[in-house]
Amino acid sequence: MDKALLAQRKKRAEVILRELKKLFPKASIMLKYSNPWELLVAVILSAQCTDKKVNEVTEKLFKKYKRLEDYVKANPSEFERDIYSTGFYKAKTKNVLATAKIVYEKHKGRIPSTMEELLGLPGVARKTANIVLGNVYHIYEGIAVDTHVKRLSNVLGLTTQSDPNKIEQELMQIIPEKEWFSTTYRLIEYGRKYCVAKRHNHEDCPLSKVIKN
Repeated sequence: MDKALLAQRKKRAEVILRELKKLFPKASIMLKYSNPWELLVAVILSAQCTDKKVNEVTEKLFKKYKRLEDYVKANPSEFERDIYSTGFYKAKTKNVLATAKIVYEKHKGRIPSTMEELLGLPGVARKTANIVLGNVYHIYEGIAVDTHVKRLSNVLGLTTQSDPNKIEQELMQIIPEKEWFSTTYRLIEYGRKYCVAKRHNHEDCPLSKVIKN
């Protein structure tokens, strides 16, 4: 990104972040969990699935599997049925149960607190790692780019990239580090409430009134 484009996008991001803060001053994660392991499970299940649906599934799942050890001993076929409605249930089952064994055996039951270690877990990419690090340890190494953040970053003119990792790197250049964590959840809320994924008139979206193309 050249200097002129970087400066332009920084200025645009500043306006957007200011307005998002007004719209959603207390935006936070929507997934429900009671401990770090449950958060990790919920985020893995949220891939290509709504938070609402994940919360419906985990409400029963977390009652059935109360401890990390329950996941280590879980029957894969049964677990697949338990999470079936989140989609991609075979891959998610494989990832969750494999991750449970690694966390139990290698990390003594504690969720890793570094990006490197988290990325070594099955089913964990930077989005998931950023969410866990931010919510559990208050460590902010990047910006969690989910489907809302990916889509809105392009719609709002903050990037032209389509790859989540490249989007994250570009956003990190134009958004102050202290805003990385909150930006994810404010964009998600904005995408849910105003700028939805289905076709609509963007001129009716609040941010369209304060940013210039």
